[in-house]
Amino acid sequence: MQDVNAETIDDYIAAFPPKIQARLKRMRATIRKHAPMATEKISYRIPTFYLNGNLVHFAAYDNHVGFYPGADGVSHFRDELSGYARGKGSVQFPHDEPLPLDLVATIVKFRVDQNIWKKTKPSKRAR
Repeated sequence: MQDVNAETIDDYIAAFPPKIQARLKRMRATIRKHAPMATEKISYRIPTFYLNGNLVHFAAYDNHVGFYPGADGVSHFRDELSGYARGKGSVQFPHDEPLPLDLVATIVKFRVDQNIWKKTKPSKRAR
């Protein structure tokens, strides 16, 4: 990943070559479409969508786009993500393959539901 010190997601995306920008814009649009109530920010120096906490992050690297839906997002969709390099809370989408935007959308919706539930569940003190 090139060292990008961006203040906005627009600035972050603009720091990359056109082909990578196009991939990042598609990721952003897909996430935004399926998490319209989330806010955008830069966190950990990468694009982040925030809804009652961090929802998902994404970033550009030399050979892939990194997608960070958290450990639950990766483990819940482990079968669907089996063709990609993964970490505990991350997945890599290689630049030489199409982005799996339908899968990204499904994972984002899952994470939205998680974060909304987390915000609305009764606290232990209220019981």
